Amino acid sequence: MKNDRPTADNTEALVTARSSLRRVLDDEPARWLLISVYDQRLTCVVDGKTDRSYGVSTAAAGINGGEGSFGTPPGVHRIARMIGDGMELGTWFKSRVPAGHWTPGDPSAEDDLVLTRILTLEGCEDGVNRGQGCDSLSRFIYIHGTNHEDRIGEPVSHGCIRMSNTDVVHLFQHVQEGDPVVIV
Repeated sequence: MKNDRPTADNTEALVTARSSLRRVLDDEPARWLLISVYDQRLTCVVDGKTDRSYGVSTAAAGINGGEGSFGTPPGVHRIARMIGDGMELGTWFKSRVPAGHWTPGDPSAEDDLVLTRILTLEGCEDGVNRGQGCDSLSRFIYIHGTNHEDRIGEPVSHGCIRMSNTDVVHLFQHVQEGDPVVIV
């Protein structure tokens, strides 16, 4: 998949996400991200128009915000922290701290590594993705690079949103902390 092509028609996901933004934030911000679990796509929306779209991998367990569910949590989130600015492609993070470097063919290929950049997600909806038993931030739900780039487009993660390493660098350069992220 090309990493930054304009998005295909995902009108239903956009309508649902816009409704959620208005309900939770009382407005549609100038820049926000839509993650469609159905399409396995992350779409950047700028000034009300789709700007860029990237393939992603969401959870094998589907949409579920529950603690221990290994699901990708639904609803409106915000980018809480952006970690890894200036790090090399393939930088491996453990507990959000650089811990080494991964290259294709490494024996750790079976592990689910957090690579290159991390965008931590904080839920904005009590009882859905924020609060006891469902808190996205305390579940360590991220948008991050992966050592399983060949699985992008398939729901195979443990709850996070995986991107190719070059795509997550590109995204990182075009967003900022506080930007909304809607998962539908």
